[in-house]
Amino acid sequence: MEEQLAMSIKVLVWGENVHERQNEVVRSIYPDGMHGTIARALAADGDIATETAVLQDPEHGLSEEVLARTDVLVWWGHKAHDAVEDEIVERVARRVWEGMGLILLHSAHFSKIFKRLMGTPCALSWREAGERERLWVVNPRHPIARGLPAYFELEHEEMYGEPFSVPEPLETVFISWFQGGEVFRSGLTYRRGAGNIFYFRPGHETYPTYHDATVGQVLRNAARWAHTPGPALAAIHKAPNVPADAAPEPIVERGPKLHKPGEEGYK
Repeated sequence: MEEQLAMSIKVLVWGENVHERQNEVVRSIYPDGMHGTIARALAADGDIATETAVLQDPEHGLSEEVLARTDVLVWWGHKAHDAVEDEIVERVARRVWEGMGLILLHSAHFSKIFKRLMGTPCALSWREAGERERLWVVNPRHPIARGLPAYFELEHEEMYGEPFSVPEPLETVFISWFQGGEVFRSGLTYRRGAGNIFYFRPGHETYPTYHDATVGQVLRNAARWAHTPGPALAAIHKAPNVPADAAPEPIVERGPKLHKPGEEGYK
């Protein structure tokens, strides 16, 4: 058992924990919080060990120590994006660059961390009408699509529509169609530094999306895909000044220069 836990992918599920406390409909669907339901779905197969953290925790539950032991961070936010401290956002970004995986769910497209890593507005059109969403698997050989049918449906969801102002992804795994006619790129992968990033569209808080078995399978597949084994790539932040006598091939210094040997560069 200890060996199995040691080999587990360590996933931290972060939730705002605002709607669950303020809205009776959301509380009735997710009595243990959305983060609790998502964490249970992720842990269903036994190879993923989950913890949870919420906005109201000290340091939003995202201390240096917690992030250092996290393989994959799952992020759900909506109403309180602005309440996340910028210092914490930068801390998470550094860990992604070092190799921590990041999965962003639904309205996390407007989270500070997603916009920080994408460098774009991450905007879209939307409609809250409880319409059917059909998610087409457009990349069936992708690890995130493992074991899924050609498409699956969610009977009630919020519509997101194109254009979605994000960078061109590495891969598109899912495209959604909604009853109202709109389509949306609903499963996108990125890499920033050494970290794998997956954006997954479904998950409006007034619908039981995270109780859906297929959605749970997507989350587990995504966590396995986003996980990068091995130590953090801490050197990714460094920009060393390599002296001439340490060059791979012999060289003789020529011409004027701005920096003394070993001096740090301008940042």
